Amino acid sequence: MMRFAAICLFLVLALVSPTLGADPILIGAYMPMTGSVAGFGQMCWSGIEVAKKMEPEVLGRPVEMKLVDTKSEKADSANAVSRLIEKEKVVAILGETISGNTIAGSDYAERRKIPMISPTATNPIVTQGKKYVFRVCFIDTDQGLVGARLALDTLKAKSAALIYDISQDYSVGLANFFKKEFTAGGGQIVSETKFKSGDRDFSPQLSRIKSLNPDIIYAPIYYTELALIAKQAREMGLKAPIVAGDGAQAPELIELGGPAVEDIYFTAHFHEDMVNTERGKKFLAKFKAETGKPLDSFTAMGADAYYVTLDAIRRAGSVDPTQIRDALVKTKDFEGVSGKISLKEDGNAIKEIVINKVKDGKFTYVTTITP
Repeated sequence: MMRFAAICLFLVLALVSPTLGADPILIGAYMPMTGSVAGFGQMCWSGIEVAKKMEPEVLGRPVEMKLVDTKSEKADSANAVSRLIEKEKVVAILGETISGNTIAGSDYAERRKIPMISPTATNPIVTQGKKYVFRVCFIDTDQGLVGARLALDTLKAKSAALIYDISQDYSVGLANFFKKEFTAGGGQIVSETKFKSGDRDFSPQLSRIKSLNPDIIYAPIYYTELALIAKQAREMGLKAPIVAGDGAQAPELIELGGPAVEDIYFTAHFHEDMVNTERGKKFLAKFKAETGKPLDSFTAMGADAYYVTLDAIRRAGSVDPTQIRDALVKTKDFEGVSGKISLKEDGNAIKEIVINKVKDGKFTYVTTITP
């Protein structure tokens, strides 16, 4: 009798949930969950987790995420991709969050023909010459242009000092793109100073910048160093406005920098005040209900990488990686959390760029610009 009852229960559950017993679709994620840029990975992963709760299956099968920590290192990023493909047998990969680590991991995915979708890696080299590597964010050529126009048109800057991280592809590339656009618009770069990730004393660089009295400081760097630089600059009386890139938008910037990061402008992927899609509105409500926190940029972009991947699998009608890749290329005006997303043959996204500002200890939306 008990066996008969168990069989009946199984049949009832199967009718209620068609995915019961179906093999899961395995999707990988390699993110910096620890290390120097762990904030980015943790935010992106939280976005993926909420998105998965909202869309837990595709093609009538449950989605199972396989996460590997890159520890914020390039070597670990490459190893993570190898593990996800060879051991976990994933059909697509989400990640990484920063450009250098994404570049390190993308070569293996390209060779194995497994589609990879980065939420936030902006350096143009990420997708260059690759057929299976994509991103749902803008690229630094556009970000540099918008940053330069912000400096020239909004802040009325005629001179700028650059300070950037020579150990990060993102930082070096974005500094160069800003420099090109700023000088083309009539601005003058009076100083270029450099440092390496992990540095904590920036007084030599800032003393030089102070002596040149630039109208602005352009700092396309990650949040930890940006907070320290802002604090040290203000302590030595350097009052020039600071403009940064999307690597600034992490809560740790405000936690570490305090009043010193007030009025920093930065180019970004997202602000919850600009949500204008149905998926975005539903995700925002779900995220706030679960966490009680503001929805940040990297969380939104992590969700969009997940949603775009599922949409491609759905349109492909298959979990074959090559067919998923072919469907990704045809992504057109997909309504994500961060706005409409279209992907081009070269793997890059057509995206608007948001301008945010730190005001009263919060990230404040300024405007949205189409490059």
